[in-house]
Amino acid sequence: MPSVGFLYPGHSAEDDYPVIERILGDVRLPVVHTLMREDAHRVDALLDVGGADVLSEGARTLRGLEVAAAVWACTSGSFVFGWDGAAAQVEGVSAAAGVPASSTSFAFVNAARHLGVTRVAVAATYPADVAERFAAFLAHAGIEVVALTSRGIITAAEVGTLGRDDVLDFVAANDHPGAEAVLVPDTALHTVAWLDDLEARLGKPVLTANQVSVWEGLRLAAGSVPRPRPGLGTLFAEGPAGAAAPDAIRAARL
Repeated sequence: MPSVGFLYPGHSAEDDYPVIERILGDVRLPVVHTLMREDAHRVDALLDVGGADVLSEGARTLRGLEVAAAVWACTSGSFVFGWDGAAAQVEGVSAAAGVPASSTSFAFVNAARHLGVTRVAVAATYPADVAERFAAFLAHAGIEVVALTSRGIITAAEVGTLGRDDVLDFVAANDHPGAEAVLVPDTALHTVAWLDDLEARLGKPVLTANQVSVWEGLRLAAGSVPRPRPGLGTLFAEGPAGAAAPDAIRAARL
């Protein structure tokens, strides 16, 4: 049974990973919790959350679990470093874990490219200044953000308390007619049990942080796009027959 490991800061919506594991049925998705000295969606705190010392310690734990790939499952704790900084961050995780690695920020880019999406709406739970950095990260990859919403929640702990109806209403309210997909970037937000509900309500692909993190990890572990799977949205339904996902991290070095 293939195993993909995740570095996850603190405790908020890590139970999304066992949900995906049950849906898929034939993979292991172990989660290693990394140190979060301060729970705050503030740039200085996020730079600390994604620091090399914190991630290397967690990645060494993943090495001991003999995973086939590793993902830094924190969007804001990766894109705040900028494109090149996020690429260097992933290289450090890969070196410490001894396997191919990525992060949720690059997972969003690769997932959007796989689906052929270039115009998106972003429904972010973060404060505005943090959300704007995600939009800039996407723009670097050639993905146009046609609508950007910031809910302004400071802590991951609060984000993790949002339930199904609140999540559906929030994402639907922040769609845009010009967007080909809606991106929901916080791994602290529970979403995976409601992906089909979200897409049915919006009538378009919805990419969420924990969903794309798992897809990215499986892609790295297999060396190709995961085969089609039901119950996890359009991203998982579009298997290897679709366009291969360009590797955003390699592209960062071109």
